[in-house]
Amino acid sequence: MDISTVAINQSQQKLIERFTEVRNLTLEICEPLQPEDFVVQPVVDVSPPKWHLAHTTWFFETFILKQDVADYRLFDDDYPFLFNSYYENEGERWIRAERGVLSRPWVKEIMAYRNYVDEHMIQFLKNNELSEEQLNVFEIGLNHEQQHQELLVYDIKHILGINPLYPVYKSAKVMDYQPDLETRWLDVKAGLYEVGFRGPEFHFDNEEGQHKVYVEAFQIQDRMVTNGEFLEFVEDGGYQNFNHWLMEGHEWVKKENIRAPFYWIKEQGEWYYFTLAGKEKLNPDEPVTHISFYEADAFAKWKGMRLPTEFEWEVACKQFVPEIPLSANLMDKRNFRTMPRQEGNLQFYGDGWEWTNSAYLPYPHYQKVDGALGEYNGKFMINQMVLRGGSFATMSDHIRPTYRNFFHPNLRWHFTGFRLAQFT
Repeated sequence: MDISTVAINQSQQKLIERFTEVRNLTLEICEPLQPEDFVVQPVVDVSPPKWHLAHTTWFFETFILKQDVADYRLFDDDYPFLFNSYYENEGERWIRAERGVLSRPWVKEIMAYRNYVDEHMIQFLKNNELSEEQLNVFEIGLNHEQQHQELLVYDIKHILGINPLYPVYKSAKVMDYQPDLETRWLDVKAGLYEVGFRGPEFHFDNEEGQHKVYVEAFQIQDRMVTNGEFLEFVEDGGYQNFNHWLMEGHEWVKKENIRAPFYWIKEQGEWYYFTLAGKEKLNPDEPVTHISFYEADAFAKWKGMRLPTEFEWEVACKQFVPEIPLSANLMDKRNFRTMPRQEGNLQFYGDGWEWTNSAYLPYPHYQKVDGALGEYNGKFMINQMVLRGGSFATMSDHIRPTYRNFFHPNLRWHFTGFRLAQFT
């Protein structure tokens, strides 16, 4: 056997190992669930765990196996309709708001679907050296599944969190360090900085178009805002004082009767919150999460400060923490909760996604690719705000300083927090 053949086999083996690792994590996340948990859809933003299991499988079947395996047969002819999400190029699909009514196919059938597609994918990877285009689609598929793994954790928490029994998903680990809650400020000088991704490594198209931006001199907090700090805002009547709020935000507060972050519960004068370890007394030292952009913005104004823009956040991250530190609270650690800041950890990675004061818009020279995969990011560049940094449900090999997450400003079932900024 010559050297080139060995190299190809080693490369293919790495792809198989990575594919298997990513696919297994999805099953690991679902392992604590009971059969009844797999179908629940409490609100339109939440998808049943069963749907995530099927949709991530549909992605590989649709964009690789169906495209690149000549004699491939669909596992079930109805599944493309049931488990497509928003890809108009791939035809009609089941209504997002009614995914929870799909009691059939059963969970066992979905697991059989995953096994069927996994077996065909592994065989495909064994038999083929992927072209550059195929490798790109394969990487998108893996990163797509990692995004859905994070959504799975959000959705599982929502499904359990609206249950009056407050069931435990995972018991909490004991914190073995003293939290560092001192507030320090990181100084960034005024100037031109490069933002965006450049290089051969995998990235999403919304990160492309590395370009220069000018930022004024500013300071950014060296950690995220905590529960205890946000509680001061709550108890000072921050939700009732319209002076802190954007008009649209305060209308949302009044309409939805918002009085505290999502999952916060006040009983007999004491504050509690629901975590994936069940209902607990509010820990003032943890980063506040499950807040909307509106709430983050209002808190910043209450403090006489502001949220950083996405470019300021990226410039500061690249300057002060260009590499992910070992102390970052990401999915690799399986903590399944935010953690109080550890000494030396600037919290730019993990714990909670951080709202920025930037609308989700295309970078200069953004090019939407043709076909269904062109729908992945570009068509959502309206009425959404950018978040940065990842959460405790984000894998370390999925996040980077240029990663742009995005959500509508009123949403808060996901793991979202923030840090403050100010001009100098």
